Amino acid sequence: MLFKERAYYLIVGFLCLIVYTTAAQDQRIADSLAVIYKNGQLEGTERLELLRNLSFNELHDPALSLKYAEELITLAQAENNDLYLYRGYIQKGNNHKLTGDLEVALEAFFKSVEAAKAATYTTGEGTAYMSIADTYSIMGNADNAESYYQRAIEMLRITNDSISLASALLNAGDAYFNSKKYEAALQNFEESGRIFKEVNYLIGTAYNLGNVGMVYAEQGKDALAEQNINEAISILEELEDYYPISVYLTYMSDIYLRKEDLNTALSYAERSLELATTYGLKDQIGDANLKLSELHEQAGNSQTAYEHYKGHILFRDSVQNIETIQQMADLRTDFEVSQKQIEVDLLNQQKRNQRIIVIATVIALFLIGLLALGLFRRNKYIQKTNRIIEQERNRSENLLRNILPEETALELKMNGKVQAKKFDSVSVLFTDFKGFTRYAENLAPEKLVESVDYYFSRFDEIMEKYQLEKIKTVGDAYMCAGGLPYPSEDHALKIVSAAVEIATFVNDSKKLISKDQTRFDIRIGINTGPVVAGVVGTKKFAYDIWGDTVNIASRMEANSEPGRINISEQTYGLIKGHFDCEYRGEIKVKNRGKMKMYFVKPDTTSMPVPSDREKQVLH
Repeated sequence: MLFKERAYYLIVGFLCLIVYTTAAQDQRIADSLAVIYKNGQLEGTERLELLRNLSFNELHDPALSLKYAEELITLAQAENNDLYLYRGYIQKGNNHKLTGDLEVALEAFFKSVEAAKAATYTTGEGTAYMSIADTYSIMGNADNAESYYQRAIEMLRITNDSISLASALLNAGDAYFNSKKYEAALQNFEESGRIFKEVNYLIGTAYNLGNVGMVYAEQGKDALAEQNINEAISILEELEDYYPISVYLTYMSDIYLRKEDLNTALSYAERSLELATTYGLKDQIGDANLKLSELHEQAGNSQTAYEHYKGHILFRDSVQNIETIQQMADLRTDFEVSQKQIEVDLLNQQKRNQRIIVIATVIALFLIGLLALGLFRRNKYIQKTNRIIEQERNRSENLLRNILPEETALELKMNGKVQAKKFDSVSVLFTDFKGFTRYAENLAPEKLVESVDYYFSRFDEIMEKYQLEKIKTVGDAYMCAGGLPYPSEDHALKIVSAAVEIATFVNDSKKLISKDQTRFDIRIGINTGPVVAGVVGTKKFAYDIWGDTVNIASRMEANSEPGRINISEQTYGLIKGHFDCEYRGEIKVKNRGKMKMYFVKPDTTSMPVPSDREKQVLH
C-alpha cells in the first residue's frame, strides 16, 4: 500500500484514488485536540465533533484512532445523533481497512450506510457505498465492487460533492480495468478526469491521466498510453511528487514485458531507475534495479543483469541463504556415507571368509576416516559460516548506527520500534543549490550524482566535527539538526558555525573547478525551536523530525541568497553574542506573513571551543 498519508492506494499495480473527506489529515490537530479531550469538559455535539476530528487526524496510533471512533459511535447512539453515528462507523471502517481487517471494515461501512439514511445525509450514503466498493476491490471481489461503485455514483450525482463523485468514478474505472472491461473503464476515467479539471484538483487529474495511460497500454495503444502517462508525470513533477512517477514507469515495464516487448520494458525500467537515483528514492532504486536485473536476464545479458542485481542486493540482508547452504551440505555428507555403507554390506554377503573380513575391516576403517574427514571439514565449514554471520551482523549493526542516531538504533533493536520524542529547543539547517534543476537537465545522471556526492560527503564531515545530526537529503537539499538526540545548550552556535564552514567550502570549491566538473552556489537557512523526532515506517527505517520549527527553517533557506546564511529571529537571539549578523528587516514568507531575518556575515568568528561541562552534556 503506497501513499497512506495522502489517502491513495496501489491495488494490483493500478493507482486508485480514495477520498475520505475534503479536509487533509494532520497529526498536529490530533495532538492539540487530545489535550481538550483529556480535560473532559465538552459535552453533546461539541464532544461528538471532537471525537470525530481526533479519530480522523490520529495518524501515528491506529489503535488510538479506533478507540476514538468506538467512543464516537457509543456517544452518538446515546444521543440519537444519526449523522455522527454515520461518521463514527466510517472512521471505524477506515481504521480496520488500513490494518487489513476487511470483514470487520465491511460490517462497519454497512452500518454507516444505515446511519446516513436515517440522517437523510445523501453525500454520506454515497461515500459509504464507495468505501464498501473499495473494500470489495481490495478483496478481489470484482462483481460486488462494481455494483457498489454504481450505487455510490448514483448517490453522489445528486450532491454537490464533486471530488467524491470524481473519486467514485475513478475507482469504479479501476474495478473495470481489473476485470479487463477497458471501454467501461475509459468511460469512467473520461468523466472523472473532466470533473477533476473543473475543480482544479491536480492530484486527482494526475492519477486519472496515469490510469487512462495504463488502459491504453493494455489495449496496445502505446502512443496514447505514453502521452497520458507523460501528462500525469508532468503534473506530479510540478507537485514534487516523484515516487509515484517512478512507480508508474516500473508498472509500464511490467505491461510491456507481458507483451514480450523487451526493449520497451527495459527503457521504462531504466527511466524509473534514473528518476529514483536523481531524487534519492532509495526503495524504488532497489525495485528498479531488481526489475532491470530480471529483464536483462531474459535478454541474455547476464553480466548486466548481475550488476543490477548487486544494486538491488545492497538494500537487503546479504546472508539470507546461509541456512539453506548448510542443509544442502549435511544432505550431501549423509548420502555419501550411506552409499559407502551399502557397498560394505554387499561385500559381507558375497564373501564370508577371512580375507573378506580383512577387506571389510579395511573398508570400514577407510569409511571411518572419510567420515572423520567429512566431520572435520563440516566443522570447519560451520566455523567459517558462523564467522560470516558474525561479520554480517556487525555490518548490519554498523549500517543501522549509520542510518539512525545511536540511542535511537539501540531502542529500535531492543523494542522493535521507536517512541517519538519532543525536544524543546533544536536548531534546524536546510541547504539548497542554486540552479540545480537546470544543471540536472543537462548533466548525465552519473555526473550529477558525482557532483552532489562531492558536496554532501564534505557536509557529513562537518556534521561529525560539530556533533550535529544529519536528518536526510532529498535531491540537492541537505537537512541537519543540532540539540538532538542528546539535548545541548550550544546547538545554535554549533549549527551556525557548521553553516559558515559549509558556505566557505562551497565558495572555495568554485575556485578549484575543472572543465569536467560542475560546481554550484548554495543557499542556507536556519531556525530554532521545538520539534518532535522519531522513526517513520516499519521497513527501511528513517529518522526524521517534524514541527513548525522545521517548516520555518525551510522558509529561511528559501528566502536566503546564494552564498549567504539566513537565520530566524529565534536563532539570532541565541548566537548574537558570538557572530556578527546583518538585520534584513521583516520579510514576507509564504503562508507565514512577515518574519524578521538576519544574514550571518562572512567574516564572522567561529564558535568558541566547548567547555568541559558542555562536552559532558554532548557525550
